[in-house]
Amino acid sequence: MIKIIFFFLLNTFMFGSISGTVYDKQSNKIIQNAIIISQGKEYKVNRNGNFTVPNDKSIGVRAIGYERKFYTSSGKIFLSPLIPKALYLSSFGATNLQIMKNAKELMKNTEINSLVIDVKMDRGQVAFVSSNPMAKNIGAQELILFKNLPNFIRELKKEGIYTIARIVTFKDTPLATAYPQWSIKTTKGEFFKDKEGLRWIDPSIKESWSYVLSIAKESAKCGFDEIQFDYVRFPDRKGIEFSVKNTSTERIKAISDFLETARKELTPYNVFISADIFGYVSWDDGDLEIGQKIENISKHVDYLSPMLYPSGFHMGIPGHRNPVVSNYEIIKQSLDRSLQKSKGSPLAYRPWLQAFRDYAFDKRIYGEKEIRAQIKASEDFGSAGWILWNPRNVYTSAGLTKE
Repeated sequence: MIKIIFFFLLNTFMFGSISGTVYDKQSNKIIQNAIIISQGKEYKVNRNGNFTVPNDKSIGVRAIGYERKFYTSSGKIFLSPLIPKALYLSSFGATNLQIMKNAKELMKNTEINSLVIDVKMDRGQVAFVSSNPMAKNIGAQELILFKNLPNFIRELKKEGIYTIARIVTFKDTPLATAYPQWSIKTTKGEFFKDKEGLRWIDPSIKESWSYVLSIAKESAKCGFDEIQFDYVRFPDRKGIEFSVKNTSTERIKAISDFLETARKELTPYNVFISADIFGYVSWDDGDLEIGQKIENISKHVDYLSPMLYPSGFHMGIPGHRNPVVSNYEIIKQSLDRSLQKSKGSPLAYRPWLQAFRDYAFDKRIYGEKEIRAQIKASEDFGSAGWILWNPRNVYTSAGLTKE
């Protein structure tokens, strides 16, 4: 602690400092949870919204429930409230003219204002030209869908669209194949493959982290507002082993340590950081044998995005055994349980909601009634928006309101 204080004072003495207060632009009230980025380090404002940090050419400022901005001067700083209401688009969808046209029409005519876009895909492909030679060497650059990702994001920003880069983290066949020493194995010593026949990286092997974090940092440089880590977990399977003992303590530590490292490495870019978590994590006091525990993950991310698709709750929740007729309750009660665990703010949550046909119960189409019930539950909870998931990227205005 003494060394940290000395370093801060030395920086301030040599380079000067910059001070200010962060306000809500609409209400003119102070923002107590704002984060300041200066010289590649993260600082928090005090309870009065004030800060003093080492001077820099520009400082980054952000807060949950607000926009992120960069400032070059001290004094009063204003952030506008921002509640992302997003559609998910795969890399294929985002680069398909018709699908993107439909998404932009929805953003023009409904409450949708944000996009979650794949940059590192489910099969390990990196959808833009990466400067990391490893991506090419392992075969992850065989399908380049974004020819100029910075320009692509720049055009979206001109239209006021909040952009989230989805990065599939530990499910990565090309990396696990090229580096078998990092691959998860079965207790029989064979390479583990999931139901899709895909291989996974062992999250407990820290040497493997640098690759995915390099992709995350490149995504931040391209202009994304937020970096979202998906599959940031161990596989939910029996009969597998890792570089550490397959215990709850070790699994939780590996995932928490990864996200802590990710936050540190992404700090200079002043991007929001989020993590996708299993829906039932909200209800389980353990880690579901995948290393995800809300209390631990919430310490290292700005936003938690539980995947609360009613069709995925195969056992229902207490009092609601048929999830597809209890869409509001599934979302609201799961978020309430999550908040009890994290003891933070509802604004630290942005759930995934179902916009695809049910596959587990009565095969109903998720239309206006079902989608609106989920959105209402999220908004009644007070989350910082929501994300609609349809793996086919097919969306309509059903259930969406106009701004």
